[in-house]
Amino acid sequence: MNVEKRRVLILCTGNSCRSQMAEGLVNAYLGESWQAFSAGTAPSGMVHPLAVRAMAELDIDIRDGATESVEDYRELHPDLVVTVCDSAAKNCPVWLGDEEVTHMPFDDPTKVIGSDSERISACRQVRDLMRDKLLTYLQSR
Repeated sequence: MNVEKRRVLILCTGNSCRSQMAEGLVNAYLGESWQAFSAGTAPSGMVHPLAVRAMAELDIDIRDGATESVEDYRELHPDLVVTVCDSAAKNCPVWLGDEEVTHMPFDDPTKVIGSDSERISACRQVRDLMRDKLLTYLQSR
C-alpha cells in the first residue's frame, strides 16, 4: 500500500542553518511518512558551513541545499508549517493562514561568538534539540 507523505514547511529567517538542519533531519529520520521543505523570510543565499558540518556528523548531507524564499512555496500547500525562529513566526506570510502553523523556536547557533570548537558545539546542541523535539512532535501527528 502506497501512503502519501505529509508535507512540512520549515521556516526561519535566512534559511541557512536551523531550517536547513531541520529539513535534513525530517527527511533522513521520518522520510517514509514526512517530506520536509525549508525556506526563509529573508534567505541568506548560502547554507552555513557549521550546519553542514554538524549534519555531516550524522551522515546527513545538506551541502547542496538551496536557501529559498518562503514565496517559492506558495503552491506547496503543506500539511504543517513550523517556524523555528521568532522572526519567521512574526513575519510568516498571510497566505499561509490556511495551513496549521506551529512555532518551535531554537537558538541561532551562527550567532555564537567563540572558538571554532565552541561554535560547532552550539550547532550540535541545536541540531540535537531539533532532532529530539521536532521529530517527536511530527511522529506524534
